[in-house]
Amino acid sequence: MKRFSLITAIAVLCMAFATAHAQDKFKPFVLGSVSSGDFDRKINETKAALTQQGFSIVGEYAPYANAHVIAVTSDELKRIAAQTERGGYAVAQRVSVTRVGDDIQVSYANPLYIEHAYQLGASMAPVAQKLQTALGKQEEFGAKGQSAKDLRKYHYTFGMEYFDDTYKLAKYGSHAEAVAAVEKGLSAGEQGITKIYRVEVPGKQVTVFGVAMKAGQSRDENMDDKHQMGIVDFQDLKGTAYLPYEVMVKGNEVEALHMRFRMAVHFPDLKMMGQNSFMKLMKSPDAIHKALTEAVGGKYETKGAW
Repeated sequence: MKRFSLITAIAVLCMAFATAHAQDKFKPFVLGSVSSGDFDRKINETKAALTQQGFSIVGEYAPYANAHVIAVTSDELKRIAAQTERGGYAVAQRVSVTRVGDDIQVSYANPLYIEHAYQLGASMAPVAQKLQTALGKQEEFGAKGQSAKDLRKYHYTFGMEYFDDTYKLAKYGSHAEAVAAVEKGLSAGEQGITKIYRVEVPGKQVTVFGVAMKAGQSRDENMDDKHQMGIVDFQDLKGTAYLPYEVMVKGNEVEALHMRFRMAVHFPDLKMMGQNSFMKLMKSPDAIHKALTEAVGGKYETKGAW
């Protein structure tokens, strides 16, 4: 009997350890709710819930049919963004409303996942709690889950970019000149890149733009939001909150996260080969680099494929 009790105790401890370990794994997206009804009404309800929790809506857009993305910020997000060199990439939180069949999914990028993937210097737990209060939290999704340690040094595989391996888009004489050039380029929209939002990081020469990427009839479809998401976002729960892409003016330089990092960290379980795989996006990293560079007034130099 004592031996049985000991075995039982060990089993319970193992289960407790496994549970605790599982709780240390983070996934890229959070499903807030699933409902039915009017799509536009749900978008308005979502925005109202966000503002009630102190978030400011800085931009929104419909990247393709049955999908709507809302970008929000707050004093807390701005404070966190100011603490690290590239914290600006987290200054706007991404929320999505997506119709899937008869259901409407409200989801958002997981702040706790972003905290580690983007190497932030402060906890995103307060942001996560406010989003949960506003939108709910049914489950995290988008990957099997990764530890904070692994996320902070994440890259998809050997030879692939890390968080700091950014696209260098352009360089100007001053921060003000760089911001003005980006504004001008995004307003023109000649490369299919248009502005969704602009957020300043207080106390820093950092300005972050959220951008839509649309190829239209005359541009490379490999840079297009819809084209990319049509390949990677094929699961039942939709990762629409991957969008929009960010462009950051840091001092007098303009940069963006490399797609081989940004896409991979949001869809880390995607296979390299196959129908829904990174291989299908082989031309997208360069296409995005080119489009963003030319949109902000830089000079693009061919780099190669995936």
